Amino acid sequence: MLPDSSRPLYEVKANLFKGLAHPLRVRVLEVLTTAPEASVSELLEATGLEASHLSQHLAVLRNYRLVNADRRGNQVYYRLAYAQVADLLRVARALLGEILETTERQLVERSGLPEIPAAAREAGNRV
Repeated sequence: MLPDSSRPLYEVKANLFKGLAHPLRVRVLEVLTTAPEASVSELLEATGLEASHLSQHLAVLRNYRLVNADRRGNQVYYRLAYAQVADLLRVARALLGEILETTERQLVERSGLPEIPAAAREAGNRV
């Protein structure tokens, strides 16, 4: 998707996230963060996808300008289009870690609360 200069920046940003909006595309990008480039056969092995499915996801990633491709002989190699994609994935991982820690802490705190008697719960539901 090419950015349209007449569209608000928040719409252009949302389109960037559309490119990231599938777990398998995120997985492909994560694989590409571990090496300067990877061949399609390496991506197939790392993701466990069928070739047709990987091809579809790579097309989306190319369309949203998240990856670049180079053909060398009969092999196609992919790499991140921008180093910031790896940074974005790292930030997302850190954010998810914080969210999980907060949720876990809240669950632990909640488990220490006294039990509410059934009559009090029923009275609250009637309000």
